[in-house]
Amino acid sequence: MLDRWRGDPGIWRRGIVLAAFALLVALLMILHAQIPNRVGNLGSLTETFLPWLGLFIPLILAAALLRRSATALITLLLPTVVWLNLFGGLLIEKSGGGGDLTVATHNVNAKNPDPAGTATEVAASGADVLALQELPAGQVESYEQALAGTYKYHAIQGTVGLWSKYPMSGTKAVDIKLGWDRAMRSTVATPRGAIAVFVAHMPSVRVKVNAGFTANQRDKSADALGEAISDEALDKVVLLGDLNGTMNDRSLNAVTAQMRSTQGAVGDGFGFSWPASFPMARIDQIMVRGIEPVASWTLPRTDSDHLPIAARVKF
Repeated sequence: MLDRWRGDPGIWRRGIVLAAFALLVALLMILHAQIPNRVGNLGSLTETFLPWLGLFIPLILAAALLRRSATALITLLLPTVVWLNLFGGLLIEKSGGGGDLTVATHNVNAKNPDPAGTATEVAASGADVLALQELPAGQVESYEQALAGTYKYHAIQGTVGLWSKYPMSGTKAVDIKLGWDRAMRSTVATPRGAIAVFVAHMPSVRVKVNAGFTANQRDKSADALGEAISDEALDKVVLLGDLNGTMNDRSLNAVTAQMRSTQGAVGDGFGFSWPASFPMARIDQIMVRGIEPVASWTLPRTDSDHLPIAARVKF
């Protein structure tokens, strides 16, 4: 094969289009923050699925080999290096042992056909503190009964709830500019000290042909949540919830700029959580401030359209 390539003067002329496409993929990853949100929130949409741009790399590689294009192969090195720089660290096992507290969060889906079973499955993770989102009023009692044997303390605010093995106080709703309660805050008195736990469910986003990425309401709620976290008096803070956005999305900067993702720090892989049938994005998050993450992982699928996630932290 090498002999065929050496004797082929066209290897540098063929594949110019492939090389240009490889360069475009690299530029999208390098300059994703410069893609404007003014038109259909295109920048946020790109950042939501940014890791998936890496799928173009093996496709271009196969096409370059088929075309016997040295130009395309050499150009392909650029998006490969960029992707590895952005996401290669997520492929390395970083989870450690130990930890002082296990936390978990799950969007249980308002249409969940088995709320009790879902609650029991998530509680089996061993979480000391558990947050649930999308709790319909008619099913709250089912979740409360299923979790009563594991968690002595709990509180519900609107459609979000928090369950804890340790005493809770100062529980209140957090206004994220929706007109109804989808976020809350509580102080949990753990054996290692008090922590502020925020639970949030950001507004949903959609991709529409005529409107693009409809994320404006979510962005306003993220700004409000970020302000509430910034005003928190306790040093140790945990955020659990469905943010309907990834850590790459610049529109969540009000939150992500002041907190650390457990998955990015100590997770194994991308930790995609939605949709449960074929996870494509990690829109469910566990984030910390003033606490050190030790491990982060995705829990087995329940009857929800989201996967539950968990993490261990140390003080």
